Amino acid sequence: MTAVRDLITAVLLPTGAAFCLLGAVGLLRFPDIGSRLHAAAKAQTLGLLLILVGASVQMPLHYAPVLLLVALFQLFTTPITSQIIGRTAYRTRGLDHRLLFGDELAERLARDGTPVDETNGTPPHEEDAER
Repeated sequence: MTAVRDLITAVLLPTGAAFCLLGAVGLLRFPDIGSRLHAAAKAQTLGLLLILVGASVQMPLHYAPVLLLVALFQLFTTPITSQIIGRTAYRTRGLDHRLLFGDELAERLARDGTPVDETNGTPPHEEDAER
């Protein structure tokens, strides 16, 4: 039975580490905030979950609630922070709009009366500093 647990751990831990490494490489290599955010959110979360499952196979059962809490905290906080960072990047013109396939947020902001001016390339905080 320990050989099976060791095999499962030997597969899950390096796979999780590889996903974390790929997420870190994506953060460095991708061109804009949107694609970097995708690399950080998807690859890092999957990598951490694989590492947690691999570690839980080797640990005693009374550590399972702690590992489950770590996994749940990651699954609940990552989408929320990704949404906040993505929307902030959009509003401060940190996204390359040429890379977007569709722009539903511009339609919603225009409908709400807060359109983002894309004619000027500088973010709003730099415009305020120039005045």
